[in-house]
Amino acid sequence: MQYKNQRTEKLIKAFGEIIKQERERKTGKSQTLFSYEYDLDSGNLCRIENGKIEPKLTMMWRISEALNTPLSELIKQVENELGKDFFIINK
Repeated sequence: MQYKNQRTEKLIKAFGEIIKQERERKTGKSQTLFSYEYDLDSGNLCRIENGKIEPKLTMMWRISEALNTPLSELIKQVENELGKDFFIINK
């Protein structure tokens, strides 16, 4: 089992919230319909959007393609949401 500290959990939740916001804003589709149309596992998408699991890089890439948004743009949104003071490691 992977160890997750509070900062890791915060990052995972922020990413999930960005995905949810983008899905709703860009497509207006439910998780189920969005998942079906883009051949994504709806259970995984639900867990990602709710910050329950840490998505793999390939899943993040697939979601970004489905949203027609570069993955780098989604990551930038997460960085902006968390702020410049956020670090995943102890500094």
